[in-house]
Amino acid sequence: MLICVPDVLSKADVADFRRVMDACDWEDGRSTAGAQSALVKKNQQLPPDGEVSRQLGNRVVSALTASPRFISAAIPLQIFPPLFNRYAAADGHHFGLHVDNAVRGDRLTGLRIRTDLSVTLFLSEPDEYDGGELMIEDNFGSHEIKLPAGDLVLYPASSLHLVTPVTRGLRVASFFWLQSMVRDAHVRSLIFDLDTAIQALVERLGRDDPETVKLTGIYHNLIRIWADV
Repeated sequence: MLICVPDVLSKADVADFRRVMDACDWEDGRSTAGAQSALVKKNQQLPPDGEVSRQLGNRVVSALTASPRFISAAIPLQIFPPLFNRYAAADGHHFGLHVDNAVRGDRLTGLRIRTDLSVTLFLSEPDEYDGGELMIEDNFGSHEIKLPAGDLVLYPASSLHLVTPVTRGLRVASFFWLQSMVRDAHVRSLIFDLDTAIQALVERLGRDDPETVKLTGIYHNLIRIWADV
C-alpha cells in the first residue's frame, strides 16, 4: 500500500522548517544507514540526536497526529523520531536501491520499533530541483514519487526503493518509520479502504445515519480483532 497524504505541513511551516535547517550544520547521511544502505547512500542529514532535529521532529509528529488520512492509513502505534536529509546537485547526492532496516532503535529514548511503514515528508517544492524522485518497487512495478512541499508518502518499509540523483537544486525532506497497531499490510489496506468509504458516506448521509453508525461499529470491531497493542 502506497498512500500520499497532502498538506501535513502548511507552506508557512515548511518555510519555517527550511529557515531553521538552513542555519544548521549537516553531517554525512551514512551515520544512520545500515551496512548495506551505507554502500549506496550519498546525502547529508541533520545530526539525529541534535536539538534542532528533535524540536522539528516533535512538530512533525504533532502534525501527523492531526491528520485523519495519515492516522487512517498508518494506524500508528509508535512513530520513530523524524530525521531530516538533503540531496544537493553540486555534490552528486543520491541513494541507491536498498531496503530499510526491519528494526530501528533510538539512542536517546531507548525506543525500539518494528518498521512496518516508511515515511517521506517533502520539504522542497518539485520545481526547486531536478531528479531526486523517490522510486518505490512493489508487486505492481516501480512508482515515482515527487510531491509538493508539506505532503508525505507512506509505503511499506519492506519495499525496495531509491532516490534518483539530484541534478539541479536541493531536495530537502524528513524521513522516518513507524510501527502500526495492525502488523499485516493487507489487513491494514482493507481497514483503510473501509474507513475511506465510511468517511465518504458520512459526507453524503451524515454521521448519525443508521447504516453509517453500523459500518463505523464494524470498523472499530475489526481494529479490536487485529490491533497488536
